[in-house]
Amino acid sequence: MKNRPDVPERAVAQLIEQLGRCTWGDAFAQGLNPAQCTALRYFGHANRFSRTVGAFARYHGTTRGTASQTVKALVDKGYLRRRPDPQDHRSFRLELSAKARRFLVHDPFHVLVEAVAVLPAERRSTLVNGLQLILDRVLTERDRSLFGVCTACVHLRAEDCCLNSANTYECGLLEEPLSEGELAEICVNYEPARASRRGRVQA
Repeated sequence: MKNRPDVPERAVAQLIEQLGRCTWGDAFAQGLNPAQCTALRYFGHANRFSRTVGAFARYHGTTRGTASQTVKALVDKGYLRRRPDPQDHRSFRLELSAKARRFLVHDPFHVLVEAVAVLPAERRSTLVNGLQLILDRVLTERDRSLFGVCTACVHLRAEDCCLNSANTYECGLLEEPLSEGELAEICVNYEPARASRRGRVQA
């Protein structure tokens, strides 16, 4: 049997672009535009340290002013609520309303999620590793912040890190306890556990 030819890099990039266009085009729903849908997905999966306008702006790759307009529209429409930041009362965090949670249950994005679910677990793992490498490279070249989850972050402390807490995990950067459920949420303070910002392998 002949070996299959290597897939051209451009073909992979075009598939990623096409998937993005499909998702973006399906985003017009229930009176929301694609940027507002993206914001709701972000705040629905961001951890408590990352539910701010500034963090969303960094994640979305936009200006703080543009992010503020998107957030204000969602607050006005009853999808987001502002809550005082317990660590800094001059700022606030954003929480999903019941209306937003209902939207996310029927989010058109689930079509893409269901398509991914057809892949066997091993192929999903390979795919996510490859896509993460691509994303990190693009973000690094554009000098944009990397976002990720605690389980792959250099700041995660586990086991006996929290002697005065019932929590098993802790953010070493903020010295804040983490619940197990928070480990899979998006974090603005994420730093890859093994690779530096410029791609050099750390010791």
